[in-house]
Amino acid sequence: MQPYFFPYPGYFRLFAAADCFVMLDCVQFNRRGRVHRAQLPGPAGGAEWLTLPLARQPRDVLIRDLAFAEGARNTLDARLRRFPWLAGSDTEVAGQLHRLLGAPLSGVVDFLEHGLRLVGSLLDLRPTLLRSSTLGVDPALRGQERIIAIVRALGGVEYINPPGGRHLYHGPCFADAGLRLSFLSPYAGPHPYLLPALLGAGPAAVRADVLATSGTSQ
Repeated sequence: MQPYFFPYPGYFRLFAAADCFVMLDCVQFNRRGRVHRAQLPGPAGGAEWLTLPLARQPRDVLIRDLAFAEGARNTLDARLRRFPWLAGSDTEVAGQLHRLLGAPLSGVVDFLEHGLRLVGSLLDLRPTLLRSSTLGVDPALRGQERIIAIVRALGGVEYINPPGGRHLYHGPCFADAGLRLSFLSPYAGPHPYLLPALLGAGPAAVRADVLATSGTSQ
């Protein structure tokens, strides 16, 4: 799965369902996706985006090669101030989130990985986390052939994907490779936004929701 910036809680069902979570960073960055932006409740109601300040790069840039813009720390601080509720909590969980969001910005994927690891720790969900770019998979492979190669490189027997992958991946192709293909059910939990859920309901409630909805089917 592509590494997302504080994604919706249902994303972490993959942490619960899988032994190994592979951050797919060797694919083209989707500027309309959620790698660099998190959806949050806005101060005036409705949903707004908190977007990481990225440097301008070629349209075909890979996720692993993303870089922060010059002055990104000041820019992100200004964007965070649009969500005063983020700074309004003084719990231990809030402190950990504030430290990550306020940390020096170096590598984009490093920052995203730190966020995913922090949330996994808060939810007590700790699969092995790896980056696809470290696995030596043939870069010429595309789509499900790349995914099959990644699973094989890790000695895996099953690939689990969110329900949106049903139109991308096909069971017979995985079966031909000696692998199972499974999908999570659509997520309809009570927490549409991750950060408010962690600060409000708390990690235990988010974990219970994730575990209750992380069943898979083929």
